[in-house]
Amino acid sequence: MNTTILTCPCGTTEYAKCCGRYHSGTPAPDAESLMRSRYSAYALGLQDYLLSSWHPDTRPTSLDLGADNEKWLELEIKKHNLNSSDSATVEFVARYKIKGRAYRLHEISRFVREDGRWLYLDGEFPEK
Repeated sequence: MNTTILTCPCGTTEYAKCCGRYHSGTPAPDAESLMRSRYSAYALGLQDYLLSSWHPDTRPTSLDLGADNEKWLELEIKKHNLNSSDSATVEFVARYKIKGRAYRLHEISRFVREDGRWLYLDGEFPEK
């Protein structure tokens, strides 16, 4: 029996009990869970999940994941606001490295719920 526990890239718990279930098809129950699962999908290179969890009005046709050999290091959720039953924002900071150089992505993401499913709509980058 394999007792290895794969820690979820979003940093909360075991992958299978966290973002893994959303990557396998279970709808995220809220915008923060979707945000965490999207971060984990970037870390794991899951382009299909990222595109399917992106609102069709703002979704790109494809993503270029891993082109720069980025390594996702840490996710920090700063704020989660439920604006209405079908609209939310999540402010986060994601840290990553490309070719050994550290970067920080600070975004306030907007999410909407359609047909009972949360989707990433877009985001803005607050002033530093």
